[in-house]
Amino acid sequence: MPNKRLPLNIKNSSLSNAQLFSPSSSFRELLDSLSREQKRNQELLSSLGFALRSFTNLSRFLEFVPVVITQLIGVEGCCLIPFHEDGRVWREQIHLSSNDDSQELVRQLSVFDPGKKEGFAFDENQLALLDSFFQSHFSDSGVFTTSLIARGRVRGRIYIFNTQKNCFWSDIHRQHVQLVADLTGVAIENDLVIQEIRRHESLDRQLSIGAEIQAQLLPDRCPMIEGIELAALCRPAFQVGGDYYDFMPTRPELLGRRRERGQWSFVIGDVMGKGIPAGLLMTMLRGMLRAEVISGLPPNQILHDLNQLALDDLAQSHRFVTLFYSDYDPRSRKLRFANAAHNPPLLWRAATKAISRLDSPGLLIGLQPDAEYVCGETILEPGDILLYYTDGVTEAQGLTGERFDEVRLIHLLSEYAVQGLSAKPILDKLFKRLDSFVGIGQHLQDDASMVVLKVNEDITLPNIRKIHH
Repeated sequence: MPNKRLPLNIKNSSLSNAQLFSPSSSFRELLDSLSREQKRNQELLSSLGFALRSFTNLSRFLEFVPVVITQLIGVEGCCLIPFHEDGRVWREQIHLSSNDDSQELVRQLSVFDPGKKEGFAFDENQLALLDSFFQSHFSDSGVFTTSLIARGRVRGRIYIFNTQKNCFWSDIHRQHVQLVADLTGVAIENDLVIQEIRRHESLDRQLSIGAEIQAQLLPDRCPMIEGIELAALCRPAFQVGGDYYDFMPTRPELLGRRRERGQWSFVIGDVMGKGIPAGLLMTMLRGMLRAEVISGLPPNQILHDLNQLALDDLAQSHRFVTLFYSDYDPRSRKLRFANAAHNPPLLWRAATKAISRLDSPGLLIGLQPDAEYVCGETILEPGDILLYYTDGVTEAQGLTGERFDEVRLIHLLSEYAVQGLSAKPILDKLFKRLDSFVGIGQHLQDDASMVVLKVNEDITLPNIRKIHH
C-alpha cells in the first residue's frame, strides 16, 4: 500500500530556523551541526540493521522500532501496529513510543473491533478505519502513516504524531521512515519463515522417529528356515509407509534348529493410504496378527479373526487393508494361504519354467464384519520361487506415464529364475529394474515391498536312523 499522508506537522531537524538563518551563525557551524545529525542518523539506522541481522526475539525488535523513529526524525511519538499472517491486528505486539502517557491509546487499540477480524489488513477500507481512529485521537496534532510491506503483503502500520505546529515533513524524513518500515516488514516476514521452518523441523523429527520405529517393526533380517532362502525389502514412498511384511514362527518357544524346522507364517499387506496414518495402522495390525499367529489356526481363520479385531479401528480411520497370509511347513514343504484382496504372489515352478498366481477369495480387512476367507494350499518343489509384492511395485509410474504392471514383473521374475539366481540377487535385480523404470532420482508414488522365497534345489529328506533289534 503506498504511503498515505494525513494532516501533519513534523519537525524538520534538531536545528531551529533561527540557527539555520541567523546572521551570527557561521557556515562551518552549520556544516558541523548537519554532520552531527547525519552521523547520529547513520548510527540509528546501523543499530536497526544490526538488530535485524542478529535478532532472536521479534517482540524486542518491534519494541525498538518506534524508539528509533522518534529519535531519527525528532518527533514526539510513534506507534507500530503489526498484523498477524491472517490479517488480524497483532494486539500483543503493539508498541508505542511517546513523551506523554498514551497507555489509554494502546488499550483502545487492543479492543479495536474491526482489527479482530481475519483479512482486516488486506482491505483498504478497513485500514482507513484504523487511520481515522488515530486521527480522531490526535485531532490537534499532525499524524503521518505508512504501511509495512513484505512480499506484497501488508504486515503492519506505522503512525507518527507530533503536537508541534509550523513544522514540515521533508523528503529525507519520508525516506528514513520508509526505510525503517521496510526493515520492519522484513523482520516480521523473516519471523514467519523461521516459525514455518521450525514447524517443518518438528514434523521432520516426528517423521524420522516414526520411520525409525517402523523400521524396527519390520524384520531387520530374514529368518533361517530349513530348506528355503528368503530376501525382503520395503521401500516407502514417504518416511513412514503403510506396507507391511513379516516372518513369524507359529511356535515362538522353539529355539535353534527346532525353530528352523518348525512351521512359519509369512505375511505381506498394504494399508490403503500413505504416510503416518497408514504407518500407525500397520503397526496396530502387526500386533494383532502376531497374537493370532500363535493360535495355530489355518490362514483363512487367522484372517477372519483379524478382520473382526481390526474392524472398528479401521472403520473410524476410513481405511482398509489388503493382506496375504500364508504358513509353511519345512518338513512337508506345504504352503497354506488365504488372501484378503491382496496382489496374488507369483509362483515360478522349476519343473515347468512357468509362473502362476497363488490366490483365494476374500474381502479387504475392515470392509465387512461377516467377511469369509478361503484357505488354499500347494506343495513347493526344489528350485521353486515365490514372489510376494505390494501394488506399489506394479503401479509404479515411469517417466512416460506407463505403469510397471504385473506382466513386466512376471517377465523379469521368469528371466532371473531361469538364470538360477538365489533369493537375494533376484530381489536386488527386481528393485534395480523398478528404479530404472521410475527414473533415477525419482520417488515412488506408493510404498513398494517385495519378498522372495526360493526352495533350495538340493533338498534331502531328513535322515531316519534304523533301530536294529
